[in-house]
Amino acid sequence: MTYSRSRTHNQQKSKRRSRTRFLLVLIGILLSCIVIAGVLLWVASNNDADSGNPKSQHTASSESDPVTAETRQPDPSEEANANATDDPTGQTQGSEGDSLSFSFVGDILPAAKVLELMKINGFDYPFRGAKEALAKADITAGNLETPITVRGTPAEDKQYVFRGSAEAIPEIKNAGFDFLSLANNHTLDYGWDGLSDTMDALDDAGLKHAGSGIDDKEAYTPAYIESKGMTVGFVSVTRVVPEVGWKADRNHPGVAEAYAPDRAVAAIKEAKSNADIVVVMVHWGVERAERPVAHQTDLAHRFVDAGADLVIGSHPHVLQGFEAYKGKWIAYSLGNFVFSTTTSSITSETGVLHASCGKNGSCSLNFEPMFATNSQPAPMEESAGKALLARLSTVSYGATVKEDGTIVATN
Repeated sequence: MTYSRSRTHNQQKSKRRSRTRFLLVLIGILLSCIVIAGVLLWVASNNDADSGNPKSQHTASSESDPVTAETRQPDPSEEANANATDDPTGQTQGSEGDSLSFSFVGDILPAAKVLELMKINGFDYPFRGAKEALAKADITAGNLETPITVRGTPAEDKQYVFRGSAEAIPEIKNAGFDFLSLANNHTLDYGWDGLSDTMDALDDAGLKHAGSGIDDKEAYTPAYIESKGMTVGFVSVTRVVPEVGWKADRNHPGVAEAYAPDRAVAAIKEAKSNADIVVVMVHWGVERAERPVAHQTDLAHRFVDAGADLVIGSHPHVLQGFEAYKGKWIAYSLGNFVFSTTTSSITSETGVLHASCGKNGSCSLNFEPMFATNSQPAPMEESAGKALLARLSTVSYGATVKEDGTIVATN
């Protein structure tokens, strides 16, 4: 089943029509009840007035009696409600005192050599060592670095062209994932057929996604997730596009690009108007560079200025540092998470970034270091983990990474 904008819109229209019909019926019933109640009250009041009902007179005098008012014992439920309303701490469900937990990872590639391992060891194989860290969060997100399809024509003039299996999608969901970014340099490896199949597969599995679409409007539309009385808006963009034909435009399918940041900024502002917390997933940077390049820092600051609370980067295939900027957090690259193993051990250094965010968008971070052996990430041995955290601290900006993985602002 090919993904199309009309499919999505027709589903949404059908749901809206059903909701509208239900509301109209409900409003009609309520209005009828109000009219009937009003008529009954009017008849009763006329009867009381005509007969000089002593009960009505007694009630009126009781309400104006100061002695009765002073001696009435308060209802405990009323007192509790008043206290909850006046509580200056605001620690009620859905208030800024509550927090939402996130787990973020980098690139996920259920294709190529990883797919071969999955076919041999089970499609849950890559996630077994990290599942506990992923599943404990309220919302878990990563970057899906391949189309999921059996159709399409492979892209020309590319060194690596990936194609993943739909059998991997249920295991990605079972591992704890709620959102996957599709704005990267591989989701169109098999053209629009491959990408539309990917979007369909994620929709059918109940996995939210953003960053691609039948046109630029759809590609830049934020995805929203509701949890614990809060709304999270996800915006996905890429500054790594193999050719101009991959960019979504007015009458052209593709991915949301960030070479010119205006549309990305507009999408972030839209998300901010609809959500309590805004997360930007962005594909950028230079492969195997341990520090961000100029376009990463420039875009990250623009995104925060537009309303992003968290900016989560991928694509360099190695871990980069963190930055505290205007009270918000930037993770420049979370490296590979599930990926084909290379001869360079640095590309197997990975981890899970945990965040705890309040309804006001203020977040605290902790990084859990992992190492991927044969494409299977798992927590690092303690001394190796501390060494990795210390290195990440040296490449961070306005932030320090402590031995326990806590990331703190220093400016």
